[in-house]
Amino acid sequence: MKNIFKTLTKLGVVILAMTMVSCVSELDQEAPNDGNQTSSEEFFKDPTSYKQFLAKLYAGLAVSGQNGPAGSPDISGIDEGESQYIRGLWVMQELTTDEAIIAWNDKTIKNFHNHSWTSQDLFINATFNRLDFQVKLCNEFLRQTDEAKLNSRGVSDALKAEINTFRAEARFLRAMSYWHFLDLFGNVGLVTEDSPSQFFLPQQASKQEIFDFIESDLLASMEDMRVPNPASPDYPRADQAAAWMLLSKLYMNADVYINTNRYTDAMTYIKKVTDESGYSLASNYNELFLADNDRPAVRREVLFAVAFDGLRTKTYGGTTFLTHAPVGGTMVASEFGINGGWGGIRTTSAFVSKFNDAENDTRGQFHTDGQTLEIANVGTFTDGYAIKKFKNVDVNGNQGSDASGDFVDIDFPLFRLADAYLMYAECNLRGGGGDNATALSYVNMLRQRAYGNNSGNVSSINLNFILDERARELHWEGHRRTDLIRFGKFTGGSYIWPWKGNVPNGAPTASFRNVFPIPASALNGNPNLTQNAGY
Repeated sequence: MKNIFKTLTKLGVVILAMTMVSCVSELDQEAPNDGNQTSSEEFFKDPTSYKQFLAKLYAGLAVSGQNGPAGSPDISGIDEGESQYIRGLWVMQELTTDEAIIAWNDKTIKNFHNHSWTSQDLFINATFNRLDFQVKLCNEFLRQTDEAKLNSRGVSDALKAEINTFRAEARFLRAMSYWHFLDLFGNVGLVTEDSPSQFFLPQQASKQEIFDFIESDLLASMEDMRVPNPASPDYPRADQAAAWMLLSKLYMNADVYINTNRYTDAMTYIKKVTDESGYSLASNYNELFLADNDRPAVRREVLFAVAFDGLRTKTYGGTTFLTHAPVGGTMVASEFGINGGWGGIRTTSAFVSKFNDAENDTRGQFHTDGQTLEIANVGTFTDGYAIKKFKNVDVNGNQGSDASGDFVDIDFPLFRLADAYLMYAECNLRGGGGDNATALSYVNMLRQRAYGNNSGNVSSINLNFILDERARELHWEGHRRTDLIRFGKFTGGSYIWPWKGNVPNGAPTASFRNVFPIPASALNGNPNLTQNAGY
């Protein structure tokens, strides 16, 4: 179903084994040992090996280990599904906000919504390690494809040209993981392809240094990436539009990261996305989150996605988690193309209130039967409305490829054109340039799709409206925490939602929680690291 994963042969596992020497003891990560490990030079004798290695970089965003849902994890010390890239990112970006709350008592999972996490948290540690793991894979790919190595292997000029594009994609993927590092943790160690390939203790880089590295890496590599093509058969490989979007995201949040306004720079690259990429809105909002959301008519909106396939990417993270965990109570699992719900995630009344006409706005997919609006008991799934966003059925209602209903086919959209439209409007309001009429028209294009007509159109917008519209359009897609921080409403008392601060009606929380702590295990393993203030 997803072309990029068709290249993940047994040799792809060998690649992972080759890259793990510098990771194991430092971050409690595991290298597989299948008895068939191959030296890098033997592996790279095959010209197709470079694309296989690139495929592993993309797969690193989707899979959690080598044997499907369990058995040979990339990250040890935690349930394998909980260490998956998208699941870890989602927990930290969504469970900490008004958009999501969870009923489970798994370890410290409730601490995220309560804003009471600590440096000992296993989920935070797993996400930190996952980001580090992904960075190291990208670094190893860049080491193995430098000019000297390619020349020593007698690689042809034609293949070198193709590998040059692969290298640009690897730098994009590394930049994205470092952006997640910067956004979640602030100051972390900076490790590149020029760092030692064996175990070493990196120095901690400042937010400014990490910001500058991400910016320079994207600017240097984006011209070598593929020209934007929403209909590309190489989906879900990243193209220039994905790089433009990531750089826009970096600039949008520069005031948070480095205390510098970069909205004008953000607008420059947002306009490249909106005006030059060729991407366009899908006609139906809810089809963006179905099992066949890789159809050309739908993916034309998605600048970059993490591909999931019920047969090839078996993990209890990613969209399998986002489809099973929100189903419970009177919800019918078969309607979601799954074999049963996990009765965990739902939302708060603060988020529901963003939809004052949910019966007309198709983005407000709430399950209310048997559910209460207010949450008296966090541990009771039926306290709080459920959300029906991700469904493992195609546009005709057919279940995804995994007949068991365990694993889903839904790709996770990291960057969408709709987000770029809202970023344009926000940048315009913040003085970053652009045109007022265009900003308003972009917002109304999204609302016309949501309402099916012009009845939801607005005549004016302001920043508070944009923050709420981002919630309506992009909820549960991993943006909410970052948005609330940029608007000054994540911590403190300017915006309160149920159970923020572990109080039923919500309470202010300390501003140091705008970043997460460096995990205690990382501090213990590397004396060069200093803990974030407040932890």
